[in-house]
This record gives sequence, C-alpha cells and structure tokens, in this order.
Amino acid sequence: MGITYTLVFDMESWRGFFKPERETAEKAAEEVGTRLPVEDRLPYMAGWVASDVAISKGLLKMSTSHLWQHAETRALFDWSVVGLRMTLTLEGPKLVVMVEAPLDRLDEAVRSSAEGEWLKTLGIRAESWDGLRRWVVENWDAVVEAAVKRLGEEVRGELEALRDRLNDDKIAREAVAPVLLLLQAERLGVNETTLRYFGAAVSGAIGGDGYMSAARKEVVLTSGEREIALLWAAALAAHGVKAEARDAGSAFQVIVSGGGAARLAGLYFLYGLPLLEGDERVINHKLYEAMKLGAEGLDIRWEGLRQTKSGVAAADLTISEGDVAIKYNVYLSENAIELQFYSTDHSRAELAARLLRLAGVNAEVRKVGGRDVWYVEATTDRLAAGREELRNALAKIVRKAAENGWVETGKAERWLEKLESGRVLNEGWPKDLVRLVEGALVVIYRSTDHDNIEREAKRFREMGLEEGRHFTVKMPEGGERGYVSILKEGLAYAAWLSVHGSGRQRELAAEFVKYILQRAKEEGGAVYEKAKEIIEEGKARGSLTLEGFEKEVEVDGKKHKVKVLGGGAEIEERQDGRKLLRLTITAEVDGVRYEYVITYGRYGKDNEARGAPTPGPTSPAAGRQTPRGPPP
Repeated sequence: MGITYTLVFDMESWRGFFKPERETAEKAAEEVGTRLPVEDRLPYMAGWVASDVAISKGLLKMSTSHLWQHAETRALFDWSVVGLRMTLTLEGPKLVVMVEAPLDRLDEAVRSSAEGEWLKTLGIRAESWDGLRRWVVENWDAVVEAAVKRLGEEVRGELEALRDRLNDDKIAREAVAPVLLLLQAERLGVNETTLRYFGAAVSGAIGGDGYMSAARKEVVLTSGEREIALLWAAALAAHGVKAEARDAGSAFQVIVSGGGAARLAGLYFLYGLPLLEGDERVINHKLYEAMKLGAEGLDIRWEGLRQTKSGVAAADLTISEGDVAIKYNVYLSENAIELQFYSTDHSRAELAARLLRLAGVNAEVRKVGGRDVWYVEATTDRLAAGREELRNALAKIVRKAAENGWVETGKAERWLEKLESGRVLNEGWPKDLVRLVEGALVVIYRSTDHDNIEREAKRFREMGLEEGRHFTVKMPEGGERGYVSILKEGLAYAAWLSVHGSGRQRELAAEFVKYILQRAKEEGGAVYEKAKEIIEEGKARGSLTLEGFEKEVEVDGKKHKVKVLGGGAEIEERQDGRKLLRLTITAEVDGVRYEYVITYGRYGKDNEARGAPTPGPTSPAAGRQTPRGPPP
C-alpha cells in the first residue's frame, strides 16, 4: 500500500512560511553584490545565461532548489520570485524557487560593458543582448578560424553550420560567452586582465550546469549541443586550459582534468562570485571544491628581506596562480608575524583575500575607516593554518631575520615551532586541549587573540552547532585568554552531522570528529575511550529525513508497518484565482503502495486554512473511498 499526500496552501501563507529562506537569500545577494572581483557584471551574467538562465519572450527565467544559486544570480539579475514548489529528497524537503526578470537587465549590462568595460576592450559596440548576438553572427568567420586554430580542421564544418542556428534564443544564449572568450584570447592574448573576465564568465557556466571535484581533480561543463561544447573547449584551450569535448549520451560534456582542472578551479575561485560563509544553504559547494582544487596550482615565494626605519624585520611575499599574482608585506613585529595587503582598489583587495584562502588562510577584506582603502591581514596563528608552502616560506623569512640578528632567538624559535610542528593541525583545526576532568570530557581552545576566538566560533556555526547549546564562547579581555569550549552535546551533534549532515556541514563535522579522536588518542586511553563513546553515541542517533522513514504504528487496535517513499508539494491556481498548496506523500503501508493528495487553501469569511485528503490517481482506493484523519 503506497500513500501520496499533496498539501496546497494559499500563496501568501506559502510565502510567509518560507520567509526566513527568502530573507537569507536576499541578504546573501546583497553581500555578493558588494564583493564582485570584476566590476563588469556582463561576463558573470553571460556565463549564467549560457547554463541555467533561459531567455523566453522578453524575460530571463530560472528555477533552482539551491539557495546559493538563487542568491548569486539575484545579485546579478535582481529576480522577482514568480513560483514556489517543494520536492522531497533523501536529504529532506527541498524548496524549488522559480524566478524571472525582464530582458532589459541583460540589455543594460551589455550597454554598460560596451561603454567602458569588457566589450569595449574587445572593440564591440552593442546596445542590447540582441545587438550582441547580431555582432557574433556578423563576425562568425573569425570565431570559426579561432576555434579551428585550437581544435583542428575537423571541427570547421560543424561550427560553420552553427551560424544559421544563432537566431534560436537557446543556441545564441549558450554560444555568446564561449565565443567572446575565444575572441578575447585571439585579440588581447592571455594576461591578468583577460583572465579576470575569463574567470568571471566561467564561474556562471560552472555554477549552473557545471561540476567540480577536488578529489577527482576534474571540472566538467555541460551543454545539450555538441557545437557549443566545442566552442567551450576552444575557449578554454585559448586560455591555456586543455579540455576534451565528449558525448555523454543525453548531453555533451567539456572535461578538464589534472593540472588544467587545478588552473581552471583557481581562476573560478579567484574571479567568480564570492564564497559566502555562515548559513550552509548559501554556501556554493562548487566554489568550496574549487578552493581545494585550485590550491594545487599556487606558487609562493619571498624576497627583499630588510629592516624598516623602526627596526622591524620585513619582507615581500608573493602568492600567484598562473599569471595572477599578489605581493604582500610580511612584518616580524614585537608579538607576531604579520602579513598585510593594502589597496585603494576594492577588487584587488578581494583578490588578495582569495589568494590567501587558496593558501589555506582564513582572510577577509576590511575597510580603513571612512577612507577608500581596503586591507587584508593575518597574524601568526592564522598563518600557521596555511598550506605547507606558505608555512615554509614564512619559516625561511624568520630564520634569515634571526641569523641577521633582527629577531630575538627565543621569539624566532617559538614562531618556528608554530609554523613547523603545528600550532594548527589537520585542515586548520586549532590545537584544542582535550582531557578528562572528574570523568567528564573537556574540549577547549584558548587564545588571547580576539580574531582567533571568533574564527573558531564561526567555524562551529558553519558546521551547524548552536552557541549556548553545543558550545560556549568567552572573548579575551584585558590581556587574559578567551576560549571556545565544546560541550558534550556539541561533540555528539557534530558526530551526528558527520554522518547525517549534508554538503560542507558534513565535511566540516567529519574533519572535526576525526581531529578530536586524534587529539584524544594523543592524551591517553581513558580520554580516547570517553571521546569515542560520545562520538559513537552521536552517530547512532536516528536521521530526521522524511523519505525512507519507517515505523510500526497502531490504529484502532491494529498494528501497521509504514514506510515513507517520497513525495512533493506545489502551488496550484484554480480558475477562480484561489491559490492552493498541494502536498503529495507516497508511503507503503503493510507492503501495499498508496498515493494520496491533501489540498490546503483558505476558506470562509475568516480566511481559515483547511485541508482535505483525497486518493491519488495511482492509489487502489481512488474512486472508491476518501481517507480520513491526518496524514501519517
């Protein structure tokens, strides 16, 4: 017996129910809009239009179940929400948001770019998206020649035939981004300026239909047309990224692997939309994978060891990814190793922060008071969380300064110990104190650095832990150390998240649990056994997802075995204009499958919400009975 229930609320109730999600997306979109590393929005928009954003009857349209996609694209297109529906998955219910915006938004981006940004550098004059499409058609011979130059003579016929299909909005919207990138490399070469636009455009293509895996060292773009896949392969090759176009059955893929994948991932991370933090739902997990994969292409070197006028040892440290490089100042001050970058160019400071994050250092852009100056800085403990290449470079600076007598020997040794033996271990987790106190497990991190305490508290929030319930925080005051302390319930919940969580939450939780077990093992048998006991108990707690839920229930004295198989929810508008929410739940009861629909709406003078269950079309009960009582 399988049961499918469909609930339908009126639209205003539905919007109100998901108000927190909408507000989260809107707030994230505001942050994205202020942190674009490339000021021209057209390359970002063109990348998304080539993937998930459709053009139809003067409108830009998209639907997504990922809140981060909604937030990122809202920052670019300023969407209006026109529809909502819900589906049930193994990870629980997922809200699908349907949005649209007038095509004028894209036209405005084209005009602005042609007046002073990307299109102007390419010598393109266009007043609208359609004008840009016509320009592409008129210059198609140059496009074909540039692609043949990279892919060989065998693609000429296919690409020449594509010209006649560019009147189709779907074909044109997918072709414009790779065409502009291909011609950019042909006309302007590959340098830091052109790579900025390249990374911005690629970010939309990956963020939409693309795939990113650090473990497999692979980046994949997808298109329904072989000719579009060939254009992307040519555009990537023109920018030094080797790619292969393959037939994947229902679609065509452009596959980049190995060193090329690391380079592409690095450019995506550096020039794509920013990696948001905090709420798991607005974290772009593709960008998070890109951060891990792109780090493999980093080069870190130092030079110019010197003393400042005040006698402080200083040096220049350069972090680069291919043709993209940022030079930072390193100071060996009285109390810490300090790395700094200052600029009057906000986008340049954003790039400096992103390169540091690729190097494993948690860094953010901040503004100097009311001035148009932005800076990025990190001190000893944060730098010790970085990749080995960064720690080695800093250690060489410290050793050389000590040899010159510019840093006290004892101080240099303490810094070297942090950098070399691990003040910060295992993916940046701090060296917590793990021990037993009167039989209770204590996990606590202490520091006099306000930023370090806030960083660790923020990390636990990102994991999904709640302050007060799962961990406690005390900020440093008056030179005294502050702390972040993990409560027993927090460790157990982190263990649960390491199994039942999703996305980055699960990854962070798994790393933390692994680290705590390692630290407990170092402390001795009793500490390890207690930590293991709490973690195993946490992992054993049941999953809260609906799909796959099984339970034996008793109704009217008879026991029934119920298993939820799935379901969904969507909004329906009747002919009289009434908005309803239809919830569908499919369940198996005593081995028989039922499908039921429950429709909710508002009725009467009091606008009261009411719901009525009815058998679904595939239920054995359809047409013969109406189920009574609430859904299981």
